[in-house]
Amino acid sequence: MSRSQLSAATAVLAAATLLLTAGCSSGDGDGDSPRKGTASGPSASRTPSGKPSGKAPAGKGSVEVTKTLAKGLKSPWGLAPLPGGDLLVSSRDEGTITRIDGESGATTPVGSVPGVAPGGEGGLLGIALSPSYASDHMVYAYFTTESDNRIARMIFDEKKPEGQQLGAPDTIFKGIPKGMIHNGGRIAFGPDKMLYAGAGETGDRGLAQDKKSLGGKILRLTPDGEPAPGNPFGDDSPVYSYGHRNVQGLAWDEQKRLWASEFGQDTWDELNQIKAGDNYGWPEVEGKGEGDEGEGFHAPVAQWKTSDASPSGVAYAEGSVWMAGLRGERLWRIPVRGVEPGRAEPQDFLKGKYGRLRTVVAAGGDKLWLVTSETDSRGTPEKGDDRILELKVK
Repeated sequence: MSRSQLSAATAVLAAATLLLTAGCSSGDGDGDSPRKGTASGPSASRTPSGKPSGKAPAGKGSVEVTKTLAKGLKSPWGLAPLPGGDLLVSSRDEGTITRIDGESGATTPVGSVPGVAPGGEGGLLGIALSPSYASDHMVYAYFTTESDNRIARMIFDEKKPEGQQLGAPDTIFKGIPKGMIHNGGRIAFGPDKMLYAGAGETGDRGLAQDKKSLGGKILRLTPDGEPAPGNPFGDDSPVYSYGHRNVQGLAWDEQKRLWASEFGQDTWDELNQIKAGDNYGWPEVEGKGEGDEGEGFHAPVAQWKTSDASPSGVAYAEGSVWMAGLRGERLWRIPVRGVEPGRAEPQDFLKGKYGRLRTVVAAGGDKLWLVTSETDSRGTPEKGDDRILELKVK
């Protein structure tokens, strides 16, 4: 059975299942079963009826796959473009980083990250280059250990032999709660040259509303791992926003607005515009609804049924946020330039064609890199999986 046939069959089965039970959770993108360790019962929904919202189109977009850059990757998760056009990709389950030639797709082992303890949704997750990479050659990584999630930085020395180019990790931040689910993991440097990290609530819902916990948050740190100046809850707190379930996508537009994707439980996935100090509602609410602002919750800009999205990475290009869907097996376009946030109708592309989509990264202009996610424990890999695709978008 081909992937497209399998996707169609799965969709029919999922629809039938939905009539029988509402207890599924999108977690890391499956929704195959209720997540262990979460409180029972659905959360309150912020969406009153599901009726048309009056959204208007903001010009039709398009997506062209210009090439398959790389094939045969094992559990790829994070992606970091290098100066000159090559890429670094992390393997969640193997704890390794590989260099991908930006023209030929040839792979070169760079090294492994000591201390990674893969399991469930944990392992070697997001990677990012230092904002001063040209001079310090630092690669940052977010990863799961036996005790916690943490962030470390390593010197990338291209002069050393293959597999030995990563230096010893310097742990700059630790103590982020870990679990079999909801480890967050996306890291990115913002326009302010501060390091932002999405931290999941590990299935322990109460962490998301606890401002003293690092779980269920977006964190903002200096490149040395200290709480960044100007954080909303004091100079000693790394917390930038809270009330999150599991953030795995972070991207900024040309107005320096921060956008983040959010896994819902069994009702609504979200795209949020992040503002310092705001509460994004989990576990009190899931998705949009009436009266959010009065209740102190920041409502999402857009929302999707978990079967249509289960979003991981996001990127910004050509006036839109582009969001990779795992369970939804598609790439979403959400126009945000010159449009009131939430007014433009999202569009989907590549539905079911490449399977689960994990990470999307801007590559300059109208170009994106897209990473599939079929070789982890929840995918159905076909020959050639997993892949990095080059896209031209508008």
